Amino acid sequence: MFDRIAHRYDLLNRVISLGVDQRWRKRTVASLQLTAGHRVLDLATGTGDLAMMIARLHPEVTVVGSDPSEGMLSVGRDKVRAASMGSRVVLEAGDAQALPYPDQSFDAVTMAFGIRNVPDRPKALREIARVVKPGGRIAILELSEPRGGLLAPFARFHVHTVVPTIGALLSGSKEYRYLQESIAKFPAPDEFATILRDSGHEVLAVEPMTFGTVCLFVSTPASSAA
Repeated sequence: MFDRIAHRYDLLNRVISLGVDQRWRKRTVASLQLTAGHRVLDLATGTGDLAMMIARLHPEVTVVGSDPSEGMLSVGRDKVRAASMGSRVVLEAGDAQALPYPDQSFDAVTMAFGIRNVPDRPKALREIARVVKPGGRIAILELSEPRGGLLAPFARFHVHTVVPTIGALLSGSKEYRYLQESIAKFPAPDEFATILRDSGHEVLAVEPMTFGTVCLFVSTPASSAA
């Protein structure tokens, strides 16, 4: 499915999020506290939006983007070439559940809108903790089911009705309705934070944004995972 919608994926993100998705990504990058010389791994990189944003905001940082969809990576590589970022942003095929990188080989790891789609989340989270250096930051950005607050019913309507309808219309794929179902099945923020801890992470922050429709989880490898 991701291969089929690759060329429309960026447009889908902008429309479905009402243009707020770039603000979410900027907050994700800021949470990493990057400095010159750092090496970042961006998992579920897709078309490379977050990887390229990291490189733009931190010109002295290099980024490896990994994703299982060759269609998405192809679009991303075209974007990287067009932006002349090829020396600092490398996109390659990979599976978050079995990372091919040595222990403690990255200063930070990001994953935006991807952990929801990983079959074995704890396994992927353990892999993430393994490849990050002690004290390094991990930032996981994920869509969430709004559960409380005055505007929660409207946010849920957007997630349950607007998102799959617009997604299917723009992508030409009825399978895009999986998005609403996967969001509904994803654990609540406090439950996912527990999964992070059980998978070798020390949770530093859990930050809901935009009426709880998205949540940023910031962690670092626990001492046992370092």
